[in-house]
Amino acid sequence: MFNLFKKKSDNLPEFWYEYEAKFQKKLPEKIEDTRFVVLDTETTGFNIKKDRMLSIGAIAINNKSIDIADGFEEYISQDTFNPKTVKIHGIIQNERIDSLSEEKAVKAFLEYIGNSVLVAHHASFDIGMFNEALARMGLPKLKNKILDTVNLYRGTRIISNLINREKNYSLDEIAETYNIDIKDRHTAAGDAFITAIAFLTILGKLNSDRKLKLKKLFKI
Repeated sequence: MFNLFKKKSDNLPEFWYEYEAKFQKKLPEKIEDTRFVVLDTETTGFNIKKDRMLSIGAIAINNKSIDIADGFEEYISQDTFNPKTVKIHGIIQNERIDSLSEEKAVKAFLEYIGNSVLVAHHASFDIGMFNEALARMGLPKLKNKILDTVNLYRGTRIISNLINREKNYSLDEIAETYNIDIKDRHTAAGDAFITAIAFLTILGKLNSDRKLKLKKLFKI
């Protein structure tokens, strides 16, 4: 079945073709029929090329509700260590946390997300980090559609003149605006959950007339 996706010049692992095969199915038109996966990564630093992912956290949204039972959290074994970022995420080298190799974590995450729409805050960083991990494994980039809560939040400017279209809003600023509890901030799973709440709040504001379709979200 998956041989349909293979080219003679390719020598990619079977799990990649299984992931690719899921994109034969088209995304739904309605937001309520769409599975969104809200994700966040904690990393050794902020250089996409040089740094590495320490952990990946994600939570799914099904039928416009956060699905607590449909989550993902993995820590990644790493050799690179940046003491400056420990102050932010609290993950330290040699701490006793069950972890996977980067390859196993990537494989598990691809299986988890399938063809879902990915959502992240400042998505280019998290997606960029993951795509670099894929590149190190000799794999193509993620195929999923991607939404950035920064762009979506700016899109609510139609409703509120207080929102600056050009400003690069932080997750803390959006959480404060919407009175979202940030006690689990700066863990991958915690930030993913906060982003999921922000995403649903933003959706509510963008969909005030209840006519918003998935396609339009990608144009905001």
